[in-house]
Amino acid sequence: MEKIKWGVLGTAYIFERDMARGMSLAHNCEQVAIAGRSLEKAKEFQEKYGFLRAYGSYQELLEDEEIEAVYIPLPNTMHYEWTIKALQKGKHVLCEKPLAPSAAQAREMFQAAQENHVFLMEAFAYQHSPYIKEIRRVIEEGQIGEVRYAEAALITSDYDHSNIRMRKGTLGGCTYDLGVYALSFLQRMMGTAPANIHALSSISEEGIDTYTTAILEYEHGTKGHIDCGMVLETEKNAALDRFQIHGSRGSVTSVDFGFNMPGTLSYRLRTFQGMDELRKVEVPNNYCLEVEQLGRCIRNGETPYVSAEFSVALAETVDRVLETIGY
Repeated sequence: MEKIKWGVLGTAYIFERDMARGMSLAHNCEQVAIAGRSLEKAKEFQEKYGFLRAYGSYQELLEDEEIEAVYIPLPNTMHYEWTIKALQKGKHVLCEKPLAPSAAQAREMFQAAQENHVFLMEAFAYQHSPYIKEIRRVIEEGQIGEVRYAEAALITSDYDHSNIRMRKGTLGGCTYDLGVYALSFLQRMMGTAPANIHALSSISEEGIDTYTTAILEYEHGTKGHIDCGMVLETEKNAALDRFQIHGSRGSVTSVDFGFNMPGTLSYRLRTFQGMDELRKVEVPNNYCLEVEQLGRCIRNGETPYVSAEFSVALAETVDRVLETIGY
């Protein structure tokens, strides 16, 4: 199998914590080059993670003609600029979530991908999980009937205020960082964006939302609800991930679940006819799954599972939530 030759723009923590392992596991990925703000840092990562080359600037990596695809884990404020630059150099792009600060910029990014005949995919690793796909299948098959209500939440530790998540100027706040998980989960399960949104937030002295809750109203009367927040004990890496979906025939609820967790995850399926099952799903490394899927798009013509339509609709929903809370 001919592997996709990858470059990484940035030496971000999410690469170290998650994507480095995912790329090393991906059978169709060759880690060719990494770029950092300093050559010294890039060389450190080159040695640690097995890249063939290191560059002291992002532009140098984009000039490398051997590289076919780039992963962009840069701060949120840099996604738009460097994704556009990579696309214009003819590179396929896997860009971390949230893809862009606004839906307008997200549309421009996908337009640039189309114009340069390359793929752009937002890096929502959990969306590739067989667990998430099974929950979606339960809904599509009507196992709980017509969906009446769904909710999802992701609540994490607070962070030191030097963290870019805690600064408005770097697009911090819990909606950008965490709410996109809950909103994208409901979008996948509902198969559409909400018609109406009502949201309320707790805003910090720095002007970021530290806790946001939203009621989502869909066509035909279905209701949804999301919670997101950075309010648990500071810097303890704690998290609360949950969902439940209720329908006209029953419900499906998370049990052992984390949005990006690998391993054995479980959910409970109950029906009004008396079924009560705890079902388990084996989940491999989600970051590996998204790298492999984009590779198959490039080589085999697959459609990105996190499509342009999905990401733009999500960005529009995020825009509406932020507008509602006055962010």
